[in-house]
Amino acid sequence: MSTDWNSGVWPDWCPGCGNFGIFTALKGVLSELGIRREEIVLVSGIGCSGKIPHFVKVPGVHTLHGRAIPFATGIKASNPDLKVIVHGGDGDLLGIGMGHLIAMGRRNPEILVVVHNNGVYGLTKGQASPTLQLGKKTKSLAFPNVNSAVNPILLGIASGYTFLARSYAYNIEHLKACLKQGISHSGAGILEVIQPCPTWNNIVTMDWVEKNTYYLKDWDPVVKDDEDAVKKAQGIIGIESGEKKALGTILIDRRKDPFGKRLASIYKHYAAEPPAAQEVEKSGAPLSIDLEKTFQKFYIP
Repeated sequence: MSTDWNSGVWPDWCPGCGNFGIFTALKGVLSELGIRREEIVLVSGIGCSGKIPHFVKVPGVHTLHGRAIPFATGIKASNPDLKVIVHGGDGDLLGIGMGHLIAMGRRNPEILVVVHNNGVYGLTKGQASPTLQLGKKTKSLAFPNVNSAVNPILLGIASGYTFLARSYAYNIEHLKACLKQGISHSGAGILEVIQPCPTWNNIVTMDWVEKNTYYLKDWDPVVKDDEDAVKKAQGIIGIESGEKKALGTILIDRRKDPFGKRLASIYKHYAAEPPAAQEVEKSGAPLSIDLEKTFQKFYIP
């Protein structure tokens, strides 16, 4: 049951917050996939979304503002057997953390980044986030937003992500389906979730979402080959250029090696003995290290 994943910490989001939908969908997916608690790690940054590791009864890390992705990458690289999911807000991941988001796409680790997109910095009282559209004025802004919006899906295409999807926080079943695909994907993924903030964003309401989104039906997200990859990219740009936001799985590209396989091609013992499986002490004392032997491989004559 999804309630088995409750940590016992009270979810103190505002009434009606879209985070409740993401929280509910995540617990449902963990139950339905049969994932054991010790097999998954949730990593978050700062913001309303950052509280999720406190509320779900699994190992988790509530990290620094904008730094959830490098934490998650280190965790995954150290223990490839773990399923690692990043939860962050649009401000956290696309503002201060954008450099890390781009770097993750280049590395292609098997990590799913769930972007809680509400268009505002909800925890700090509703300032415009990087995804708020140009010219929009939410209730806490003195003037309309003067910055153009960042599109997480197009940013993902440009950065090399191999899984891209968008869902809606109040459609639990659709969100669960996207989460399952993202968690199961062998590579870096972005799942953008339109997550209404009823307290501060008076534009992105349930009515707005109903009128300004649609569900993808006749779109095949799977990349077949290099030529198809170009066509898919062009098609995605077309989808994202429309007036309405598409909901569904947008890209699945299995052609690229994930980060763990790339590391194994350099370090021959990585697959069998990743850092988390290596001994660091013996009989209570730290292991001795032969520095010359250890660093010989890095020597460039």
